[in-house]
Amino acid sequence: MTTANGLVLYVRSRAVPLTLGRLAAIMAFAAYGAHSVDVFLDPQRRAPVVVLAPVFAAAVIGSSLYAAADELDRTAVRPWWPPRLAHLLGLTALAAVVPALTVIGDAEGFGAAAVVRNTLGSVGVTAVAAVLVGARLSWLPAFGYLSAVYVAVQGAHGRAATVWAWPLQPGAQPGSWAAALTVFAAGAVLYALRGARPERLPV
Repeated sequence: MTTANGLVLYVRSRAVPLTLGRLAAIMAFAAYGAHSVDVFLDPQRRAPVVVLAPVFAAAVIGSSLYAAADELDRTAVRPWWPPRLAHLLGLTALAAVVPALTVIGDAEGFGAAAVVRNTLGSVGVTAVAAVLVGARLSWLPAFGYLSAVYVAVQGAHGRAATVWAWPLQPGAQPGSWAAALTVFAAGAVLYALRGARPERLPV
C-alpha cells in the first residue's frame, strides 16, 4: 500500500471530511457572533463567542479521533503517532486560526488571542478525554469544566483564578495561556502515543 493510499484510508476512517464540514459551520457561527450589533455596542458580549466556539470545535475534533479498527491500528507495521499528531495539530490549527481572524478586539480583551488560547485548551482537554474515556464522550469533560468554571468564576480574583478559570479570562493573561498550553501539550502527546480508547459499539 502506498503512502498516499494509506493517507486516504486514514482520513476516511477518521471521518475528516465530515469534521471539516462541521468546523466550517462553527466558524460561520463564530464570524456571525463576532460581528453582531450587540458585540459592537458592548465588547463584553464577545465572551460567549470566544468561549463557546472553541468548545464546539473541540467537540467536533474529538469525535474524529475515533478509530474504527483499533485492532488494525495496534498491529500496523508503521508507528501511528505521526499521523495521529498531524491529524490533531492540523484540525486544531484550522479551528483556532480561522475563527480568530474574524473576531474583533485587542489582546487585552476577548479578541483573537482568547479564541486561539481557548481552542488550544479545549482541544487539549478533549484529547485527554478521548484517551481516557473514548472519542464519543470526549466532548463531555470540556463542556463540564466550562460549566463549572462559569459558575465558580463569579467574584473570583487573583493570579490563581487566571489559571483554573482560563477559558473565561481575557486574551493577555499569562496564567491562562500557561494553563491552556500545558493542557494542549499533554493532550496532544497522550493522544499521539496512545490513541483514543477503544469503544465497543452496541450490537
